[in-house]
Amino acid sequence: MALSTTQSIWRSGGGDTTRTAYCGSGLMAAEFYIANAAATGANVVVSSAAGAPDLILPAGAVVVSVAINDAGTGTVNLGTTGYTSGTTAGTLALALSAAAGTTSIGSVVTGTPTTSMAYVTSSDNTSGAGTIGGYLIYFVQDPLTGQQNV
Repeated sequence: MALSTTQSIWRSGGGDTTRTAYCGSGLMAAEFYIANAAATGANVVVSSAAGAPDLILPAGAVVVSVAINDAGTGTVNLGTTGYTSGTTAGTLALALSAAAGTTSIGSVVTGTPTTSMAYVTSSDNTSGAGTIGGYLIYFVQDPLTGQQNV
Protein backbone atom coordinates (compact mmCIF):
# COMPACT_ATOMS: atom_id res chain seq x y z
CA MET A 1 0.00 0.00 0.00
CA ALA A 2 1.32 3.41 -0.94
CA LEU A 3 1.55 6.15 1.67
CA SER A 4 1.04 9.82 0.85
CA THR A 5 1.40 12.94 2.94
CA THR A 6 0.02 16.33 2.00
CA GLN A 7 0.09 19.72 3.67
CA SER A 8 -3.41 20.49 2.37
CA ILE A 9 -6.65 21.08 4.24
CA TRP A 10 -8.88 18.32 2.85
CA ARG A 11 -12.30 19.49 1.68
CA SER A 12 -14.91 17.86 -0.53
CA GLY A 13 -17.83 19.20 -2.55
CA GLY A 14 -19.18 15.65 -2.84
CA GLY A 15 -18.74 15.44 -6.61
CA ASP A 16 -20.64 18.65 -7.41
CA THR A 17 -19.28 19.68 -10.81
CA THR A 18 -21.16 23.01 -10.73
CA ARG A 19 -18.91 24.20 -7.88
CA THR A 20 -21.88 25.43 -5.81
CA ALA A 21 -22.14 22.81 -3.04
CA TYR A 22 -20.63 23.49 0.37
CA CYS A 23 -17.21 21.84 0.72
CA GLY A 24 -17.02 19.92 3.98
CA SER A 25 -13.82 19.21 5.90
CA GLY A 26 -12.61 15.63 6.23
CA LEU A 27 -12.14 14.00 9.64
CA MET A 28 -8.72 12.68 10.59
CA ALA A 29 -7.50 10.50 13.43
CA ALA A 30 -4.32 10.98 15.47
CA GLU A 31 -3.15 8.09 17.62
CA PHE A 32 -2.07 9.11 21.13
CA TYR A 33 -0.51 7.58 24.24
CA ILE A 34 -0.24 8.95 27.78
CA ALA A 35 2.41 7.05 29.74
CA ASN A 36 1.37 8.35 33.18
CA ALA A 37 -2.17 9.68 33.69
CA ALA A 38 -1.13 11.10 37.09
CA ALA A 39 1.50 13.41 35.58
CA THR A 40 0.79 17.10 35.05
CA GLY A 41 1.90 19.09 32.01
CA ALA A 42 3.39 16.14 30.14
CA ASN A 43 3.41 16.07 26.35
CA VAL A 44 1.26 13.35 24.82
CA VAL A 45 3.11 11.05 22.41
CA VAL A 46 1.92 9.08 19.38
CA SER A 47 2.62 5.55 20.71
CA SER A 48 4.03 3.56 23.60
CA ALA A 49 7.24 2.85 21.66
CA ALA A 50 10.43 4.13 23.26
CA GLY A 51 11.35 7.52 21.85
CA ALA A 52 7.93 8.04 20.22
CA PRO A 53 7.46 11.62 18.98
CA ASP A 54 5.17 14.15 20.64
CA LEU A 55 1.67 14.56 19.20
CA ILE A 56 1.53 17.94 17.44
CA LEU A 57 -1.75 19.20 15.94
CA PRO A 58 -1.87 21.71 13.07
CA ALA A 59 -3.24 25.24 13.40
CA GLY A 60 -7.03 25.22 13.17
CA ALA A 61 -7.42 21.62 14.42
CA VAL A 62 -10.80 21.02 16.10
CA VAL A 63 -10.98 17.83 18.18
CA VAL A 64 -14.51 16.44 17.88
CA SER A 65 -14.07 13.25 19.89
CA VAL A 66 -11.60 11.19 21.87
CA ALA A 67 -11.69 7.39 21.57
CA ILE A 68 -9.86 5.50 24.34
CA ASN A 69 -8.94 1.85 23.78
CA ASP A 70 -6.05 1.57 26.30
CA ALA A 71 -7.80 2.49 29.53
CA GLY A 72 -6.41 3.93 32.75
CA THR A 73 -8.41 5.15 35.73
CA GLY A 74 -9.70 8.50 36.94
CA THR A 75 -9.94 11.56 34.69
CA VAL A 76 -7.43 13.68 32.81
CA ASN A 77 -7.39 17.06 31.09
CA LEU A 78 -6.05 17.39 27.55
CA GLY A 79 -4.66 20.73 26.53
CA THR A 80 -2.24 22.31 24.10
CA THR A 81 1.04 24.15 24.35
CA GLY A 82 2.19 26.38 21.50
CA TYR A 83 4.75 24.67 19.29
CA THR A 84 6.96 27.74 19.02
CA SER A 85 5.84 29.75 22.07
CA GLY A 86 5.96 26.94 24.63
CA THR A 87 3.08 28.56 26.53
CA THR A 88 -0.28 27.03 27.36
CA ALA A 89 -2.47 27.60 24.33
CA GLY A 90 -5.84 25.95 24.91
CA THR A 91 -8.03 23.17 26.25
CA LEU A 92 -9.13 20.12 24.23
CA ALA A 93 -10.92 18.14 26.96
CA LEU A 94 -11.70 18.67 30.66
CA ALA A 95 -12.21 15.76 33.07
CA LEU A 96 -11.93 13.18 30.28
CA SER A 97 -12.65 9.73 31.65
CA ALA A 98 -9.66 7.39 31.34
CA ALA A 99 -12.05 4.45 30.86
CA ALA A 100 -12.44 2.80 27.46
CA GLY A 101 -15.01 4.51 25.25
CA THR A 102 -15.61 7.55 23.07
CA THR A 103 -16.37 11.08 24.27
CA SER A 104 -17.61 13.70 21.77
CA ILE A 105 -17.95 17.51 21.82
CA GLY A 106 -20.06 18.57 24.78
CA SER A 107 -19.29 19.21 28.41
CA VAL A 108 -15.93 17.35 28.25
CA VAL A 109 -14.50 17.76 24.73
CA THR A 110 -14.45 21.51 24.08
CA GLY A 111 -14.36 21.69 20.26
CA THR A 112 -12.10 24.75 20.54
CA PRO A 113 -9.73 25.08 17.55
CA THR A 114 -5.99 25.38 17.98
CA THR A 115 -4.84 28.88 17.06
CA SER A 116 -1.40 27.72 15.95
CA MET A 117 0.51 24.46 15.63
CA ALA A 118 0.52 22.93 19.12
CA TYR A 119 1.74 20.06 21.28
CA VAL A 120 -1.03 18.04 22.93
CA THR A 121 -0.51 17.90 26.71
CA SER A 122 -2.04 15.87 29.54
CA SER A 123 -2.68 16.72 33.19
CA ASP A 124 -4.25 14.73 36.01
CA ASN A 125 -7.79 15.91 36.82
CA THR A 126 -9.10 13.42 39.39
CA SER A 127 -7.05 10.42 40.50
CA GLY A 128 -5.63 9.76 37.03
CA ALA A 129 -3.58 6.55 37.02
CA GLY A 130 -2.05 4.13 34.56
CA THR A 131 -1.57 4.54 30.85
CA ILE A 132 -4.16 5.89 28.42
CA GLY A 133 -4.15 5.40 24.69
CA GLY A 134 -6.48 5.88 21.77
CA TYR A 135 -7.34 8.33 19.01
CA LEU A 136 -8.13 12.04 18.75
CA ILE A 137 -10.67 12.54 15.96
CA TYR A 138 -10.35 16.02 14.47
CA PHE A 139 -10.73 18.19 11.40
CA VAL A 140 -8.90 21.36 10.36
CA GLN A 141 -10.98 24.54 10.13
CA ASP A 142 -11.72 25.57 6.56
CA PRO A 143 -10.35 29.07 5.86
CA LEU A 144 -12.75 29.36 2.90
CA THR A 145 -15.79 28.45 5.04
CA GLY A 146 -16.99 25.81 2.60
CA GLN A 147 -16.77 27.94 -0.53
CA GLN A 148 -15.45 26.33 -3.69
CA ASN A 149 -11.99 27.50 -4.70
CA VAL A 150 -11.27 28.16 -8.34
